[in-house]
Amino acid sequence: MPTTKLSSGLQKLTVSAQHKVKMQKGEYLFQDGETAKGLYLIRSGTVQITKIIPNGKELTLRMSGSGEIVGDMSIFCAQSQYTHSAKIIENGEAAVIPKAELNQLLKNDHELALELLEWSSLQNQKNQTKLRDLVLHGKKGALYSTLIRLSNSYGVSSGENIRLDTSLTNQDLANFCGTSREVINRMLSDLRKNKIISVNKGYITIHNLPFLKDEIDCENCPITICSIE
Repeated sequence: MPTTKLSSGLQKLTVSAQHKVKMQKGEYLFQDGETAKGLYLIRSGTVQITKIIPNGKELTLRMSGSGEIVGDMSIFCAQSQYTHSAKIIENGEAAVIPKAELNQLLKNDHELALELLEWSSLQNQKNQTKLRDLVLHGKKGALYSTLIRLSNSYGVSSGENIRLDTSLTNQDLANFCGTSREVINRMLSDLRKNKIISVNKGYITIHNLPFLKDEIDCENCPITICSIE
């Protein structure tokens, strides 16, 4: 998992987060609908940020690893609940900043409050663009945009080819697209037949990225938005 460098302001949160929790694969840091207790700073390991959509499928919004924040800005509401879940997919450790401590910290540090607001805005932009692709272009658009985001986060270029330096199952991709594994199987098969991608032991190589971008009318958003983290 790539490491994301926090801004100088948000690094102050790492100093304030004295409460540590061990992350065990398969468990949750928090789940959708639970009372929001605070923010989590991932020190090691990886979590998937997921949401159950109306058709009952699990939609993976992003993956977060070392140096990233997970949680929900709704914690500042009186009766707040998490609006998504954080499922642990790789063992590690997280630091917790309880709601009361965070509120006090932000009252005393306006620069930190502004940077946290900017962070929250960026996460919302990422989620909006992902949902936009799903709504406007359906399951195919969701898969193509996911591959593009993966190429920005994990892509290793070699000429015109981009190898994704992370192993993903078809079920993983299905969760990113909010659909079934069978649907993903068919779409990946079509992409392989047309030599748009190839797959070797779970590692995907994209041979024709412009095709994927053209199919979803890609707006070439900044990588800060068009990524899987």
